[in-house]
Parts: sequence; C-alpha cells; structure tokens
Amino acid sequence: MSRRLATFVSALIATTIASAQRPQFSDAVRGFIKIDAPAVALTNVRVIDGTGAPARPQQTIVIRDGNIAEIGDATRVKPPEGATVVELSGRSVIPGLVMVHEHLYYPTGPGVYGQLGESFIRLYLAGGVTTMRTGGNVNGFMDLKLKQLIDAGQKAGPAIDATAPYLNGPNTFAQMREMKGADDARRQVAYWADEGATSFKAYMNIRRDELRAAVDEAHKRGLKITGHLCSVTYAEAADIGVDNLEHGFLPATDFVSEKQPDVCPGQGRGQQTIAALDENGEPFKALVNKLINRHVTLTSTLTVFETLTPGRPVPPGSTSS
Repeated sequence: MSRRLATFVSALIATTIASAQRPQFSDAVRGFIKIDAPAVALTNVRVIDGTGAPARPQQTIVIRDGNIAEIGDATRVKPPEGATVVELSGRSVIPGLVMVHEHLYYPTGPGVYGQLGESFIRLYLAGGVTTMRTGGNVNGFMDLKLKQLIDAGQKAGPAIDATAPYLNGPNTFAQMREMKGADDARRQVAYWADEGATSFKAYMNIRRDELRAAVDEAHKRGLKITGHLCSVTYAEAADIGVDNLEHGFLPATDFVSEKQPDVCPGQGRGQQTIAALDENGEPFKALVNKLINRHVTLTSTLTVFETLTPGRPVPPGSTSS
C-alpha cells in the first residue's frame, strides 16, 4: 500500500498543496512535483473512498484545478481532452489523510524535544497526510512559519492548522513557559493569534482561570482550543468551553478521589482511576453526556495507547506518551 499511495501522492502534490488558489511553486517544491497540469485523469485505479464502502476497481478520477471533478467506472468516465493521463492499473488511491494530533518535534530526552519540522512535513505528505494539526508546539515560530511557507508554495508539505506554544501552568519542561494567571493567558493567546497561530492547546498544569481566559480570547478570534489536561478535570473544561480533549479519557482526573482544585495529582492517577472505572456506571455516563451536551470532541490517539498496552512493542526511542 505504501508504494501505491506514494505514487498517488507524488502525482497529486501539485494539486493537493493548494486549496482555493494554486500558488507559484518554488524550485525547491518543484523537485517534489511529478505532474503539474490543470487537468489530470487517473485511469483504471482502485478507489478506497474512506466511507467503509467496498473498494471500487477500474475507476477513473478526473482532477481539474486541484479539485476532484468526477469519479466513476473507467468504461463510463473518459479523460477530458487535453488532460494529462496517468495509468494506474494495479494501484490504489485513498482520500488524503486528515491528522488532528501531530507534532513537528521528537523527544530527545526527559522534557526536551528536537525540532524536525523540515523533514517531518515531507514525511507526513509522503505518508498521505494532506491536512494536519500540530497538536502541541515547543518551538514557537517554526510551526507557524512552515505553515506560511507551505501555503505560499515555498515548501512541500500538508496544509497545517498551526498550534501555538503550549498553554501551561507550573512545569519543569525546558521548552515551555509558565503562565502567571488569567491576564497572562489572555495575552499569550492574543500574541500568538496575531503571529499567525490558528489553534491552541492547553496543557497538564494549566489552572481553571487561565483556561477560562484562554478559551474566551481564542473564541473571540474564531479559533479553537484543545487540551491535554490534568489539573483541570474534563467536566470543568467542558463547563469552561474547551473545544476538544486529547488522548481520549486517558488523562482525565475527574474520578481521582484526592484531586484538589487546579492541581495535577499526577498523570498516572488519572490513568489508574479511568482503567478501574465501570464504563456503564452512572458517574462515567454523566461525564460522557456532559461532553456531548457541551459539544466537546475527543481525539483518540490510539497509537499512544498501543505503547501502554502490555505485550505491545515499544517504538525505538520512545519512553513515554
């Protein structure tokens, strides 16, 4: 599948980088473009549409100005006159992947992260990712700058929803600042929004007043905020107005008996209580209903759970989630 997908991506990179209006590609980007034409027809290809429907063999896909104009049986749909035709018998295409919890960094030590944005944006695109959210930023401007360069056709990569640096309270991470209250949280959101961030992420030690101010400022600007939380419970975050929560229910501290307001009892305590919880019990069902009623979505990050499952291999270089 990877070879088939890579062919599809390389053939379409000139059309998937752009959305409404195609940019003028730099020479560096053109090195990744195999086909750059206003009309492209992919013929005799197997289509997996992502809806769960059976794969459809022997299809023709017509792409005009970067948009899919028609898909149908190859006996019926013919390449338009003047289109660049790509024969893909024996190959498959899938929709571009939309990833909602990705990073442009990699752990290099306890609380330290190496910045690999230049190579990561290419690797994401080569893997079929055409849209992604950087679910956490420990660099500052790199995520934002790469988004701008990709949008302008100066670098090859997916369309990026660029998250600002983490919004966190007291912490020991070498690459995260500590916010100093609600006014500081509002200033931080305003600053990074003005610099081009398109979303925000609250982190484990943020306090309720800081989260409330951050959510309010982000929403005023039409931007969303997610959270990997510990000091604030999921129920509290939902009442405050958070838009999304990361890692499913793994970090939730709602059911930790010794939980104190605005204090993280330890990420492990949340995991322990959730693991022991009855998912059919009323306390958990009440939390789920609150999230639904408040329109709070959850990002599952199932691959993180794989590394925590007994008997599963741990990826090289990975020591935690």
